Formats: sequence, C-alpha cells, structure tokens
Amino acid sequence: MSICYRSAAASDAARLLEYTKIIGGETDNLTFGADGLPYTEEQEAAVLERFAASPNSRLFLALDGDKIVGNACVSGSGNPRFCHRAELAVSVLRNYWGKGIGSGLMEQMIAFARQTGAELLSLEVRSDNERAKALYRKFGFTCFGTFPKFFRIDGQYYSADYMTLDLTV
Repeated sequence: MSICYRSAAASDAARLLEYTKIIGGETDNLTFGADGLPYTEEQEAAVLERFAASPNSRLFLALDGDKIVGNACVSGSGNPRFCHRAELAVSVLRNYWGKGIGSGLMEQMIAFARQTGAELLSLEVRSDNERAKALYRKFGFTCFGTFPKFFRIDGQYYSADYMTLDLTV
C-alpha cells in the first residue's frame, strides 16, 4: 500500500461524492450519513474549484492508487477578524484506519495552515470518538469545551468536543 496525498481538484468531484456515501455509511461520527453530501457532481466540482482557488482553504485527498481512502479540509476565513484561525475536518475509510493516513492528512493540513499564516486551528469531534481525539491530541490539540446534543442521530443525542491547536507556541 502506497498512499499519496494531494489537493483535490474539480475533476475529483464524482469520486469524492461516492467516497462520502461510503464513509457516511461506515460511521456516525460525521455530519452526514450514508446519503453522503447533498450535492450534484457539478455543485461538488464548483466547491472543489473554490477550495483550490482559496488562499487559506484547501481540501486534501489520501489516495491508494486511484481510490480515495481519506480526505481532509482546512477552512480559513477571509474576514480580517477571523483570518488568524482555520477549522479542520478529516475522515478515513474504515478499512484504512490504523495505517497512519489520518496522521498524514493532519500533517498536510497543519503544514498548509502554517503556510497561510493561521495561528489557531480548531475542530469539532463527537465526544465519544476516542480514536479521533487520540489522533488530534497526538498533534497537540486540546479540548476547550463540549457542545451537548450536538448531533441527533436516529433520535439519540451525542455531544461534541471542541478542540484547538495554537500554532504560535
């Protein structure tokens, strides 16, 4: 297995939408389920074009050959009051858990954020997702709060923890 990492392009839209259906069906730790993201291929391509053109946001893919096995995004703001921070999100196909792909994607996102001048990174993670929280702590993230009832899945509520990484220290 040889994993490569790269920025997503508009031409990845169809495969990325299919990936979101697979990953959404594998776990309830994401903001979407087995239906994936509610975009057409054209809408997803436009989103990917915006990411590619943005000076402070990027969507990364982890690929095993041509197969998308993970993705991650850094979302920065153009607002001068928020341009010092960015939000992160990451996912990896279940069959690829424990193979360092989440770490590889985190490295991509943190390096990109540093290049853009981001000083503070944040993310939300389901409070009971210990595997993901261990990954984030490995990179220096700390929890700064909990949002009760953040998710409602099949009538059951789940909290989310907010985590942050200060890149200036």
